[in-house]
Amino acid sequence: MAFHVMIIPSMNCPSDCSYCWGVDRDSKVMDIETIRDTVEWLRGFRDEPATFTFHGGEPLLAGYDFYREALRLISEELSFLRPAFAIQTNLWLMTDELAELFAEYSIPIGSSLDGPEELNDFQRGEGYFKKTMRGYEIAKRHGLKVSFISTFTSYSIKRKEEVFNFFLENRMNMKLHPALPSLKSEDPEEWAIGAEEYGELLLYLLDEYLEHFHEIEIQNIDHFAKSSFLRRGVVCTHADCIGNTFAVDPYGDIYPCYRFVGMKEYIMGNVSDRPSMEELEESEALKSLYQWRGLVDEECGDCEFYRFCLGGCPYNAVPIEDGRMRIDGVDHQCEA
Repeated sequence: MAFHVMIIPSMNCPSDCSYCWGVDRDSKVMDIETIRDTVEWLRGFRDEPATFTFHGGEPLLAGYDFYREALRLISEELSFLRPAFAIQTNLWLMTDELAELFAEYSIPIGSSLDGPEELNDFQRGEGYFKKTMRGYEIAKRHGLKVSFISTFTSYSIKRKEEVFNFFLENRMNMKLHPALPSLKSEDPEEWAIGAEEYGELLLYLLDEYLEHFHEIEIQNIDHFAKSSFLRRGVVCTHADCIGNTFAVDPYGDIYPCYRFVGMKEYIMGNVSDRPSMEELEESEALKSLYQWRGLVDEECGDCEFYRFCLGGCPYNAVPIEDGRMRIDGVDHQCEA
């Protein structure tokens, strides 16, 4: 997998989605000094093209001045990495000023809508749809490419036709996520869907995609197809992300991925210490993920599809058991 650095300016978020597992209301907002430390850490860390994704929480909480300086620093000081940028945002805080800046750096935007307004707001909170669509219109006005993640839950999967037709009729590209059991919820399974349900959803969307191929993009199916042609996984959830993906939280702590941010046992180091790859590999966090990779290699090595998925996402393999978080096997969506 390509070298990927995820920058998490804040784990807070102005929305309050029912099934969200990743928000920390007490999170600080990253200051530009942490970006400078990140730049200094990466200056001698790895010499190959890198993608920088701003994620969260809600990354736009950092504001225009932060992005103007962060993008300049990374582009100029780390030019040898040929940095490409992306951002995942609910778009509520998008402004013409930010959109113009992102267009200057050709930054594609990932956002989130679960379907038509009534369904979306039932899952994500009243008013979410209108606020996201307002930001979407600003982004489009500045020529930015926006794709949407649609999270399918135990509620919305029963209305899959309505969700698909919403994206089709509005000419919006979509990527789907199955709702995961929340590691932070009192009822972790409330919104989650199982692997069999997700698999049936993928089959339904494949049939619809083939019928409407030139009218919409469904990124998950594109990724499956590309993986088949290339004989290897092409996205982080179906590739060897371990040791190739890093997330920097608002305090400068380094994690294996944004999904683990806030789980202190997965901190590998801090950018202010300029850790080498060898030093990160000595962390208990990265050691545990390499152990998971060995477990999956052994468990799935005879599977004819293994080269396409590599056991899936290690975060998705974390079960909820007695309040403890430990990785115990392959991605729980394997059957899908």
